[in-house]
Amino acid sequence: MSLLAVLFVGLVAAIHVYIVVLEMFLWTKPRGMKVFRTEPAYAAQTATLAANQGLYNGFLAAGLVWGLVAAEPVAFQAKVFFLACVMVAGLYGAATVSRRILFVQTVPAAIALVLVVLARA
Repeated sequence: MSLLAVLFVGLVAAIHVYIVVLEMFLWTKPRGMKVFRTEPAYAAQTATLAANQGLYNGFLAAGLVWGLVAAEPVAFQAKVFFLACVMVAGLYGAATVSRRILFVQTVPAAIALVLVVLARA
């Protein structure tokens, strides 16, 4: 169970690193506009906001990586805290932007959180 928990936390961190790249560097590029379903004019107007969002997603990824490399009890605490943050952000995004976010962010984080807690038991 412990290895599976580590793999899922790593997956959630990797998803957020990918989101960082999309929001900070590819927002106005074809790949970014395709993923976020935006038009060039909108992407250009909102690039600074997207970069700011990307930075916050970077903090989530960094916190999860910290949880993977830290010693106990900090490792457990960091994983639980940052996975909960990802879940809250995913729920808010799903409610306000796109239901897709629920499946991209919230579900993997919820699975990882359950695995982290079960691995600790």
